[in-house]
Amino acid sequence: MDRFTIQQEPIESIDLMERAAEECCKWISENILTEDENEFDKIKILCGLGNNGGDGLAIARILSGLVSNVEVYIIKYSNDSSPDFIINEERLKKIKELNFHYVESSNDIPSFSKSDLVIDAILGSGLNKMVEGLAAEVIHAINSSKAKVVAIDVPSGLFCDSASIIKNAAIVKANHTLTFQLPKLAFMFPENYEYVGEWHLLDINLSQQFIDHTSTKNHYLTKDIIQSFLHHRSVFSHKGTYGHAMIIAGSYGKMGAAVLASKACLRVGVGLLTTRIPKCGYEILQTSTPEAMIETDEEMNFITSIKNTEVFNAIAVGPGIGMEKQTQIFLKILIQQSSIPMIIDADAINLLAENKTWLSFLPKGSIFTPHPKEFERLVGKSSDNFERMKMQQEFSFKYSCYVILKGAHTCISFPDGTCYFNSTGNSGMATAGSGDVLTGILAGLFAQGYSSSETCLLGVFIHGLAGDIAKEKMGEEAMIASDIIANLGNAYKALKE
Repeated sequence: MDRFTIQQEPIESIDLMERAAEECCKWISENILTEDENEFDKIKILCGLGNNGGDGLAIARILSGLVSNVEVYIIKYSNDSSPDFIINEERLKKIKELNFHYVESSNDIPSFSKSDLVIDAILGSGLNKMVEGLAAEVIHAINSSKAKVVAIDVPSGLFCDSASIIKNAAIVKANHTLTFQLPKLAFMFPENYEYVGEWHLLDINLSQQFIDHTSTKNHYLTKDIIQSFLHHRSVFSHKGTYGHAMIIAGSYGKMGAAVLASKACLRVGVGLLTTRIPKCGYEILQTSTPEAMIETDEEMNFITSIKNTEVFNAIAVGPGIGMEKQTQIFLKILIQQSSIPMIIDADAINLLAENKTWLSFLPKGSIFTPHPKEFERLVGKSSDNFERMKMQQEFSFKYSCYVILKGAHTCISFPDGTCYFNSTGNSGMATAGSGDVLTGILAGLFAQGYSSSETCLLGVFIHGLAGDIAKEKMGEEAMIASDIIANLGNAYKALKE
């Protein structure tokens, strides 16, 4: 991408580096440094010998014009330097007021304190082996301190496209990572949060043409993607226009799951909703969700059967249904009867995990919505998140289904191996019932005529967006699942802006 931009813009490589450095300095000035430069005793910029180090040298030069407490340390782990690094090194030497040091041995490694700001520009995204030697010693020294750390492009020592889970690996633990143009795959996984911290995307005007025409299986789900297929309601529409959804949910003590899923389904615009529940939940649903039609099972406390499913445009099953033997038999029959893709959540996933031969009977295009533990029961254990992602892709391919693996940056896998990582949502959504809300959203969208892929993308994105709006009003700690439902209308409004 860098090379293409350099050739097509055109722009010199050193000037593109300068552009990246300017964006980093702008972010650091606006978000880290205050008007009082003495908040940090020292700003210590650690540079390797490649282009990541060149970025660091350019950042040092620019910051030294803004504040007086900048120190530069060049880590001499090799005798080779990139051409752009050398240019920036010569530029930096001309600034006489700047504290400039070479780290050539363990004795030269500076000390770091909690009053320091450390900017990590030692190693960039081209890493292909574990960090050893002098660079590793510097990284361990940084991590042993309580200094605030900002990593440039990627924390030094972190692999971008494979697992970094190695005992005592030398990887910088950053508070913030400033990355360029596009996020790295490694940023999507919780195992790397201790290294990446909060990551921030800086636009340095790399070629959009190159991005648009580069083939990849991995995508970052953003608002513009959703807007490209978002439906708009017709003036002459009626409730039949927007489909009839069926949600099968609830058991004794878990009727809240049915309520949340039903309310969410209605809030995303479905025309008609029928919720099938055990008899014990009849008054609860009729009172809490009067817009839904209610079907009750013959059994008082759990689901055992279902009537004709052909009248429904979407079927979602699982929230709070429990693990009773009769419910297992019902689920098997439902899978065999259904002619349309199903949305499978919670206890329905757990039941299938215990009866994996039933998976082959699922309608193609069905959607699974597991959290990590449910995924592990269904698909198996993994040693790291990269392996888990591969297992998720293989499962989607094998059963021609879509898997929404819930969590921060929820991963959505398609049958063709494509994966989307979500950009919306926050930790306030880690609360009971949040998954039931997502199931209801998916049922409502699929009933309205969205495809399985569109249902997954829009459902996950708007679920997270409603959570983000709720966070602004409530804060993360006070959020409950009902707050997500309450803000679905505001999320739709935001999508249409």
